[in-house]
Amino acid sequence: MMSIQSEVEKRNHRKLGQELELFISMEEAPGMPFYLPKGMLLRNELEDFWKREHRKAGYQEIRTPIMMKQELWEKSGHWDHYHENMYFSEVDDQKYAIKPMSCPGAVLIYKSKKRSYRELPLRFGELGLVHRHELSGSLSGLLRVRSFTQDDAHLFVREDQIREELHKVLDLIDRFYGKFGFDYKVELSTRPEDFMGSVDLWNQAEDDLEGVLKDREVDYHINEGDGAFYGPKIDFHILDILGRSWQCGTVQLDFQMPEKFQCQYIGEDNQAQMPIMIHRAIYGSIERFLAIIIEHFGGDFPLWLAPHQVKILPISEAHNAFAEEVKFQLENEGLRVELDDRAEKVGLKIREAEMQKVPYMMVIGDKELQQQSVSLRKRKEGNLGVVTMKEVIMKLKDELI
Repeated sequence: MMSIQSEVEKRNHRKLGQELELFISMEEAPGMPFYLPKGMLLRNELEDFWKREHRKAGYQEIRTPIMMKQELWEKSGHWDHYHENMYFSEVDDQKYAIKPMSCPGAVLIYKSKKRSYRELPLRFGELGLVHRHELSGSLSGLLRVRSFTQDDAHLFVREDQIREELHKVLDLIDRFYGKFGFDYKVELSTRPEDFMGSVDLWNQAEDDLEGVLKDREVDYHINEGDGAFYGPKIDFHILDILGRSWQCGTVQLDFQMPEKFQCQYIGEDNQAQMPIMIHRAIYGSIERFLAIIIEHFGGDFPLWLAPHQVKILPISEAHNAFAEEVKFQLENEGLRVELDDRAEKVGLKIREAEMQKVPYMMVIGDKELQQQSVSLRKRKEGNLGVVTMKEVIMKLKDELI
């Protein structure tokens, strides 16, 4: 038990976030993290992976305003169910709310033009910055914050497309978690006490979600009464390397919001029909997911995720010019590289690179300069020998596939 506790402490994302120079928290903005350059490299890799996979899956990326008129949130139902957790402002004698979630903005984009049944399913993805008021005592690093980015998507589908689209969403979630090596558990959350809409629509939505889980033969637990106020949901709890469970992804089926905003499309019969909305997130939020993977990997990220994949360590000033050339070549191949050209002993540079958990180091001395090569070191494995630039680029690219 003590060893697990010590491992938890060693992997604490707040501790590692500071040691690895990823993010900091400041009194000037409680619960609103400041990302340092290395943290942005890590965060950008998460977002780039998200964007690539969503383009391949047929999503269109959108962005909606952070602040919108209060009446929008009253119409959507968030005001009645959520206003105590929202921030407000007033501009030109108009009351505004800072968005706690992105769904109403996606609805407004859907309604911005006439839609045909041929356009559906319409998949909008958004890395949406949201703000929610959390009590100051509950704030915790990146796990519980007031300002965070949800990897939202809102799908507008015909009734006959619901199950097929749910299957595709679950395939995408499986692909994402597999990329990080996560196993996960599944939970179906049903109608809460403060639900919106009719019981019949709720029953239909719950049947659709449960039917897809049964089709896929997924083990799931039913969480009675824990659905969102506008629809039931499937929640995904990922399991980290220490066996801890973290709720991240969610898929919610919503018949209510399209009805409240009178969303329509023209059907094959030339009549107006109402789409059904699927809300879903995979990371949950970038901040929370970052905290989880920092602790899961203990800051020792796989090559594709590492903020700096290679650190170049020239032994003396005489080797700096060639080290710059090596850096230029590696960056041209799309690798993230850092050059440590300080006038320090190479042993110190190696120890510091190890502490920063950089996957690969390249030492450059007289022999390497003469041979136009590098002495390659891998974290935890040590010296891999002298290799040419062509060989090292092939090795790193093979590892990134």
